[in-house]
Amino acid sequence: MTAPTGVAPLLEETLRPFLRGDLPVRLKAWDGSTAGPDDAPLVVLNSPDAVRRLLWHPGELGAAQAYVTGELDVPGDLDEALTHAFAVAAQRGLSGVRPTPSALLQAVRTAVGIGALGRPPAAPRSQARLRGRLHSPLRDRSAISFHYDLSNEFYSLILEPQMAYSCGYHRTPDVPVEEAQTAKLDLVCRKLGLEPGMTLLDVGCGWGSLSLHAAEHFGAQVTGITIAAEQKRFIDQRIRERGLGDRVSIQLRDYRDSVGQHDAVSSIEMGEHVGQDNYPTYAAVLHRSVKPGGRVLVQQMSRAGKWPGGGPFIESFIAPDMYMRPVGETVAFFERAGLEVRDVHALREHYVLTVAGWLENFHRNRPRLVDLVGEEVVRVWELYLVGGSMAFRDGRMGVDQLLMVRPGGAHTLPLERSW
Repeated sequence: MTAPTGVAPLLEETLRPFLRGDLPVRLKAWDGSTAGPDDAPLVVLNSPDAVRRLLWHPGELGAAQAYVTGELDVPGDLDEALTHAFAVAAQRGLSGVRPTPSALLQAVRTAVGIGALGRPPAAPRSQARLRGRLHSPLRDRSAISFHYDLSNEFYSLILEPQMAYSCGYHRTPDVPVEEAQTAKLDLVCRKLGLEPGMTLLDVGCGWGSLSLHAAEHFGAQVTGITIAAEQKRFIDQRIRERGLGDRVSIQLRDYRDSVGQHDAVSSIEMGEHVGQDNYPTYAAVLHRSVKPGGRVLVQQMSRAGKWPGGGPFIESFIAPDMYMRPVGETVAFFERAGLEVRDVHALREHYVLTVAGWLENFHRNRPRLVDLVGEEVVRVWELYLVGGSMAFRDGRMGVDQLLMVRPGGAHTLPLERSW
């Protein structure tokens, strides 16, 4: 049998026991050689460093590092390629592969032969580097700053004008993302029963989409809190532009700091960032921050399985220290904190549509995004948006609105849902 020549054929032969079969993709290596089916998604290895990263970090993290640095590229449709790879992995049961010693020895020999063996390449510049005790106030500020302080302009080129960085409410699949976000903000305000003069605490207020909407369209008196300085500056400017200074106040503070009692409390996709150990504190804060009989609405992502933080890529490049759990476990936290859970509204399919709108903006504005943050960070976000959409589409992640009431006073919830 003739030994394969060229980097791609060598890798194909070496990977066969790890893949339990033939290459599922068309592979092109830095030496110009190719291997794999002609009709499969194309994966290009531009450097031996791509292989070296996968040797040091097998699986998702190594592949993500190679992709964001450009050492590995997917010239075609990234969603199609990743969907194909996930399907093959599931079909072949690759999560349970245990290579034999001979397969591992051959992998080392191949790595030596193609110049891919050596010290691990430096972590990409875009990878998070946090210090300090997990979920201490200082570390939480660093984690939030890492994700949210890229620049307000960066996010404005991906999100819609309201800057609602959370799942929208799509009444039909063809509703534009801006309309879906307005519908979501209306939905939240209606569920909270907001009326003119009522006070609302918006915990983790983001770029102020809900805080401003509740004040401008429902007449609420709103206090929003955030630990992202860039977000506060952005919201303060919008408050001045819209003349809402008498109705909206944004405070740069940690959620654990006391902020008094309010008629209603909201927290939109912020609870994922507080961590598992601190979640009882978070639930208790929301409980004590609303008056007896008042409503609390939490919108939050859910996830089951091995990676509550979202997986090695998300945890390393997007949202370090994030923690998600099945929605039932989150409900239990709020019940133990003393809140009565009245409604759980699953929105998983809506997030697929929302991310589709963000991806459309992303691709349209890609050149400007590269000017702002560089090619590496843009590739991080491309992988993030595509992978996130897939996770919601395939049911690996969910997102839910939890509507709750603090007992001890008469509530005004209707007998029939009016939203």
